[in-house]
Amino acid sequence: MSIAIVSAGKGEIVSAGPIRIRILEDGGRTQHRLGVVEVTIPPHVDGPPQHIHHEHEETFYVVSGNPTFTCGTDTITGELGTLVTAPIGARHTFGNPGDIPAIMLCTVTPDLYIDYFRELDALSTGQTGLDPHAVAAVMARYATELFKPAP
Repeated sequence: MSIAIVSAGKGEIVSAGPIRIRILEDGGRTQHRLGVVEVTIPPHVDGPPQHIHHEHEETFYVVSGNPTFTCGTDTITGELGTLVTAPIGARHTFGNPGDIPAIMLCTVTPDLYIDYFRELDALSTGQTGLDPHAVAAVMARYATELFKPAP
């Protein structure tokens, strides 16, 4: 077995609406234990609605910009070097209210969510972005549900 290298600017590029995702490790070389992506959020872009993963954990390491991370009603602004961990069952989302792109290095453990990004990329984007119902259907296939606060 040998090491794998993804050079700067290389890797599979997909998108989730305006968010760009560069797949660095899709799990094919880690026996599906780990996926790694670089996420670029343009300025003034909200991320996905708050959601809960039931079968994988995520980490978000801020490389540049100041993305926000929300869990319930709590929101923090990340800065260079911030690490956010979303374990199984934690409601969360992220976005970029700032004026410069936010870039994060993210892990997905196990790697099952990498194909979620590929499926989002395959969805058609209308004038208002991705269809929320289509996104929710894709989320459901990957053991993810939208968080609905109590009335």
